[in-house]
Amino acid sequence: MGESESGGTGESAADVRAQLWARIAALDVSVPYAAAADLAAKVEAIRRIAHAHGLTPAVTVTHFIERVLARSETPPPVHGWLAMLTEAVASERQDYEAADRFALACSARLAG
Repeated sequence: MGESESGGTGESAADVRAQLWARIAALDVSVPYAAAADLAAKVEAIRRIAHAHGLTPAVTVTHFIERVLARSETPPPVHGWLAMLTEAVASERQDYEAADRFALACSARLAG
């Protein structure tokens, strides 16, 4: 996939997940050194890939991360959010019910 988004390229689900996990790990490492807008752009790229491959819970979590990043000019602590995104990518269930469960967890995190 490289830096471009991939959809319908014949990649296996395992390959897509591995690529997303690598992007999430790289994003996590870059948080202390990047502007919130730059992090948001990387989250958006992850969201597009997840959407293209039907990883609905991951799409849901990225929307919440983008909301958190939009609230701050300096990067907020997002390590926990990225851990949740990693779990969403790994989720065996990739349906709307699973996405709703992740949305509830994200809402609780925002409120807490």
